[in-house]
Amino acid sequence: MMKRIFYFLLLISALIACEDDDSFSSSSSLRLTFETDTLQMDTVFSRSASSTYSFWVYNNNSDGLRLSSVRLAKGNQTGFRVNVDGAYLDNSNGSLVNDLEIRRKDSILVFVELTPADTRQLEPRSLDDDLVFTLESGTVQKVNLRAWAWDAERWENLTLQRDTTISSSRPIIVFGRLTIPQNVTLTLKNTTLFFHHQARIDVYGTLITDSCLLRGDRLDRMFSYLPYDRVSGQWGGVRFFETSTKNVLIDTEIRNTGDDAILCDSAAFDANTLRLDLLRCVIHNGEAMGVFCRNANVRLQECQITNMGGQCVSIEGGQAQIRRCTIAQFYPFDADRGAALLFTNTLPLHALLCDSSIITGYADDVVMGIQTDTTQVFEYRFMHSLLRTPKVETADSVRFSGIIWESPKDSIQGKRQFRLIDEDNLIYDFHLDSLSTARGLGCY
Repeated sequence: MMKRIFYFLLLISALIACEDDDSFSSSSSLRLTFETDTLQMDTVFSRSASSTYSFWVYNNNSDGLRLSSVRLAKGNQTGFRVNVDGAYLDNSNGSLVNDLEIRRKDSILVFVELTPADTRQLEPRSLDDDLVFTLESGTVQKVNLRAWAWDAERWENLTLQRDTTISSSRPIIVFGRLTIPQNVTLTLKNTTLFFHHQARIDVYGTLITDSCLLRGDRLDRMFSYLPYDRVSGQWGGVRFFETSTKNVLIDTEIRNTGDDAILCDSAAFDANTLRLDLLRCVIHNGEAMGVFCRNANVRLQECQITNMGGQCVSIEGGQAQIRRCTIAQFYPFDADRGAALLFTNTLPLHALLCDSSIITGYADDVVMGIQTDTTQVFEYRFMHSLLRTPKVETADSVRFSGIIWESPKDSIQGKRQFRLIDEDNLIYDFHLDSLSTARGLGCY
């Protein structure tokens, strides 16, 4: 046994010795091979760090190669940061690293990040630099680094002190919480808010939006074919607290949320005052609820509310008008997704009216009305709509008129109602297909 161990150790020593004896060449005919000749990064907000990108550098030759230096051609002027095989290009030392080796048939990994300075321009500005590899032989090879930098205004845990109107062609990044106190109104017009991870809007006063986009701040890609903008869970959503009222959102899109996209807390019910009024809004692709209202007076008109991990629309008591809306539940990330529409009388449901709308999804039944308390009012009515739910033939049928009852047995049903439902690439177009049985209904 001891003899076998001795010979095994001798063999290992020989292999290590062979490895140590790898030859290195300074021939100018030998070159490196790069995974890419151009590293294309996504758009990055100024003064914000990008994701980390990487590429491989291969030595496919029969001899090792020594690199006298790897450097950024423009030094520290562009904001690129590079790590080559564990060695950081020190920006205080000319943005270079010296004396690296790549053994024969071996490779090294290069990591690249970017934090651009302010561009002082409204539109994104192109940035580029060359990562220059100089071999011991004097041979010079380059990989081009490219990105776009976009100036943005930063709001960090901002609490408004007075009524404020914002109309900005410059993007705004929200970090933490944007708080609208009671008796304060924030009006947003023609503005895009980009929300950092877990950032949110807390509304104790009033929020008014017109032609706005609220989305996550990731401008890069999860995969080459998949921008983060198509992925849910990017930010916290908008919450309307008990004291908030007279909120109006027009032509506004809210997408990629992790918490409820819109949560309207319970408050004293007022049949004469709308707490939340949505007109031509799109609420799409969130991990939790789309619109979740408790004991509120709300109106949804010509809205698209689609693809939520929880219910697309959930009404717990109060009063709700849903007119000419498309509510479609095709959330792709969880088979245990919620209904398209859920309404209950956990709190008194004074009136729910759904008119000229489309409510559909993957499941056989995506319209859920649950009477949780027989002692409380539970008033609802559906008119001239397409509903994916079993036809109601009980005494409650009087609550339904002019309904197209969509069935899994129909030749045109579910996602075939719409122009494009691409689950592989997460691309959705909820305009109606030319063969749709829901023509004349919904928000489009």
